[in-house]
Amino acid sequence: MLSLSDFQPVTLDARDRIKDHFQRFPQLHSENNSTTLIAWKSYSDYSCVFIEDNLIISADIEGVRLFHAPVGPRDPALLAAVLRLARDTGGERPFYIFDRASRDWFAHLYPDIPLRAERDFFDYVYLTDDLADLPGKRYLRIRRHINKFNKNCDYHTVQIGPENMQKVRDFLDQWCEWKHCEESEVLAHEKNAILFCIEHFTELGLEGILVIVDDAISALSIFDRLSDDVALVHFEKGLPDCEGNYKVINMETARYLREKYQNTFINRESDVGLPGLREAKLRYYPHHFAEVWSVARSDIPADL
Repeated sequence: MLSLSDFQPVTLDARDRIKDHFQRFPQLHSENNSTTLIAWKSYSDYSCVFIEDNLIISADIEGVRLFHAPVGPRDPALLAAVLRLARDTGGERPFYIFDRASRDWFAHLYPDIPLRAERDFFDYVYLTDDLADLPGKRYLRIRRHINKFNKNCDYHTVQIGPENMQKVRDFLDQWCEWKHCEESEVLAHEKNAILFCIEHFTELGLEGILVIVDDAISALSIFDRLSDDVALVHFEKGLPDCEGNYKVINMETARYLREKYQNTFINRESDVGLPGLREAKLRYYPHHFAEVWSVARSDIPADL
């Protein structure tokens, strides 16, 4: 019988095993990513268990528990066990599915359990070429912003590495001071996640680039690979020193990923329901979404 005591905290020590599992069973959504699970632990307090070649992930967010659908070979009995545990220990919506194939399988097994699309947590997935080249009329406004940036700011890019880690930390301190991170719980947790990634950059297998203006960091991005064909941008930050730097770091990241990995797609995570962020992400015309569905605790049968 599956129980909470079977789950172990997700730590750096578990990173290789989790990453290897996701390579065997490629994922589409940023929530099923080893870096996300480890770096955001202060907010989501992730734990996991491996059972019969399946990985089951749980999160505890401010005392509310939820579970991800199992990742691995289809096992109806294991799925039922996770649903029971979610019903008995989780919050109002304690079970989440992060890919359409698993959703279809779930709907086939449980046609009477309704699934709710969680639009606020859909990841935005773009063609790498679109972000790198910004082609056609629909990107005209973005290209104009970049042209203005080029006119006002002489910049170059460098990769994040040991030689500039302290500058990155100083940049993040400036960014948090500007954004008043300590006044926002979400930004405070994001700061913790970014700093954790910087402290364990190599161990997490991360990469990143910096936009440098006047010998100072103007913007940065931190990323890794979600699958062989999809890169995942975890963080993208800029200071208000040179208007347009967010658009430039977006473009330069896409060009770097295309040249090094030939990734077809870039996942830029969700908008978490923030109207301004949603507008900004839609302005880049996503190719598709990495969707999310949830199940209400009240809809999980008592006799399951």
